[in-house]
Amino acid sequence: MTVDLPGMPTDGEQYLEWGNDVVRLVVAHGPDSAPRLVALWHADEPRPDLAALRRSALPVLEVAVLGEGRSGTSGKRHVDGAVAQRLRLTAHREGHADGTSWLEFDLAEEPVAAGAAGTSAGAVPGLRATVTYQAFDGVPAVRSSARITATSTALLDHATTGVLSGLGHGARWEDELAVWEAANPWSGEFRWRRSTLVERGLYDVGMTRYGQVGAKNRITLTSTGAWSTAEHLAQGMVEDARTGRMVAWQVETNGAWHAELGDRYDDVYLLVTGPTALEHQWAGRVGPGAFVETVPVSLAVVPGHASGTDATLGACAAVLTTHRRRGRRAHPDHERLPVIYNDFLNGLMSDPTTERVLPLVEAAADLGAEYYVMDAGWYDDEFGGWWDSVGAWEPSVNRFPGGGLRMVLDRVRELGMRPGLWLEPEMVGVRSPVAGALPPEAFFRRHGRRVTEWGRHQLDLRHPAARAHLDAVVDRLVGEFGLAYLKFDHNVDIGPGTDGGRPDAGAAAGAPEPAGNGLLGQGRAFLSWAAAVMDRHPGLVVEGCAAGGSRTDAASGAVFPIQSLTDQQDFRLTPPIAAAAAFAIPPEQAGVWASADGAMDAEEIAFSLVTALTSRVHLAGRIDTLDGGRRDVVRQGLAVHRALRAAVARSVPVWPLGLPGWRDRWIAAGARDGNDLYLAVWRRDGVVGGGPAGPGPSAGDRKGDTVRLPLPGLIATGEAEVLYPTWGGESVSVVDGGTAVELKLPILLAARLLHLRVTGGERSEVDRD
Repeated sequence: MTVDLPGMPTDGEQYLEWGNDVVRLVVAHGPDSAPRLVALWHADEPRPDLAALRRSALPVLEVAVLGEGRSGTSGKRHVDGAVAQRLRLTAHREGHADGTSWLEFDLAEEPVAAGAAGTSAGAVPGLRATVTYQAFDGVPAVRSSARITATSTALLDHATTGVLSGLGHGARWEDELAVWEAANPWSGEFRWRRSTLVERGLYDVGMTRYGQVGAKNRITLTSTGAWSTAEHLAQGMVEDARTGRMVAWQVETNGAWHAELGDRYDDVYLLVTGPTALEHQWAGRVGPGAFVETVPVSLAVVPGHASGTDATLGACAAVLTTHRRRGRRAHPDHERLPVIYNDFLNGLMSDPTTERVLPLVEAAADLGAEYYVMDAGWYDDEFGGWWDSVGAWEPSVNRFPGGGLRMVLDRVRELGMRPGLWLEPEMVGVRSPVAGALPPEAFFRRHGRRVTEWGRHQLDLRHPAARAHLDAVVDRLVGEFGLAYLKFDHNVDIGPGTDGGRPDAGAAAGAPEPAGNGLLGQGRAFLSWAAAVMDRHPGLVVEGCAAGGSRTDAASGAVFPIQSLTDQQDFRLTPPIAAAAAFAIPPEQAGVWASADGAMDAEEIAFSLVTALTSRVHLAGRIDTLDGGRRDVVRQGLAVHRALRAAVARSVPVWPLGLPGWRDRWIAAGARDGNDLYLAVWRRDGVVGGGPAGPGPSAGDRKGDTVRLPLPGLIATGEAEVLYPTWGGESVSVVDGGTAVELKLPILLAARLLHLRVTGGERSEVDRD
């Protein structure tokens, strides 16, 4: 609604306020100014000083056109686009339905004379856009995106609705603002760190006193190529140390993206976007019949918790978890959380045969697995030469004598499990017959040559032949073998994209396009195709995977009911990955390896199982080598998981020791379902992750064989119960009036899953004075 509010802007501007019960935003707009997002805040926070924030406010659509660029400043930053400043609000609509509030802005470029200052010599493009905001009831997060066209042809250098200023208002922002970001290395995923802005190189250089906008550098995170999270998670937070307040962001794409923080008019802005010209070889063509849909961005606001940073981090993750659950594609797997045995990790390692698989099938059924997934190699007649020959996805004859693959999968069903197979659908090996059978336009190409990486080509699923080929593969495999599960992997990052032309563009098919456009189009087409597969085969579970956790992004999480987190094979190194994963993906979608074999003792097996019990269990390893006692340890762990999985599907994360460090000796992660807290705790003494284990932060609380676990914002109302394993050896007690738990684990490598009844979890009221 457009209303008169305190601190109304001048020059005929008006404020439009919108939101839901917990998050609010204000946009200033007028006949002589672009609509600008002035403030975004939580309803429990003091109302912001709108007049003071107006100066640094940025347009709701930050966009730049090739030939014009920026106005008022220059450099690598993606703000102050000249055309963005010429956009005017022409109409707006808002509404509420099915638990969702929405707001739409129609924007049009203000006419200016051809060749006017700040424009190119020709006529201005006449941009037109619709900006959409969305917020779910009870969730302090806003998702936004835009659809952009123009009355004449133009190319966009960048475009996003993911922009918010005012983050450092009134602060010594160099050291009073901090950025949280997560490195995401292969097999060591979800490595969070906190840095002040000055530690990341952003200084107040004082030039605003001389009429300048601010410094010209920025703090950046940029992802290139088809692995959206191969180096960094596609999300982060900005923390205000004065109040503890956090603004979290996520960019919702399975391809290239960019985020930046910069200073502007004595304040700090955040910009999050999909591909850009500067970073990703992207250009958005707009004009009659041509439009650009920006990559969606979500922003969440969480006030600082009275119990400190760890409680605020938990509240922030809870908001993101709820936001993701509300926005994803529905699938029954979100509630069922069946136990999966996958024969890859520490098992067959892509080398299945009838002789090797059947003992694992028998063991998996005996332990209580509900799905058996045969991973890579089932199509390999060369016994190891398959890497550059994949693409046809026909079962191997040599590997499965005496009945073929069908006999093996029939045995899976006979033992009460449901069968699944691994696929790498986007990849075609250079030696595959498919490489020559499909038209050149069905593959990634650059500069007229087919792209090859590590002996493989990349399919472009915008091409009907590529899509028809994969539809035929999936329909044949599901129909012939009665598959209930498919694991879609992606083990090659193909680079910036394809410039071979849009194969889905009708009359314009084959027209050249920037490589970044091709990558974005293929990524969207892949997710659309995967969703259509599940629509066509109701109940089919499709797992998303990309070299472990290299596509753990919100766009993938909105489609795939389960995602792989990592390729880490050492069960001692998996806890910091699994414990931190809840910041990136809801626990009921997080596939966590739980490897077990006969060489492990009971404590080691329990350690490995505890790592997965509050997520999705991907049982793995040579389980056929387990003796009776060790099998009982696994069975007991899976029984606990089955009893908890309904709670896991509703839970939000808790980190009593903060987000885990890679070499922390003690790690703790909880799943809170209302008044029930399920708390996994690991002790890891010795050499961990290539170096000696370190104590991590708050070392005084976790010396020797005892750790004190604060309950951030929670109070235990009774004693702690050890759920798994239950053979003893530990001591656990609730201390400090219920605000902490003390656990003693005398064994150097051990883990326990605890249960507590708790109260609290709600943030204390913010002082409104």
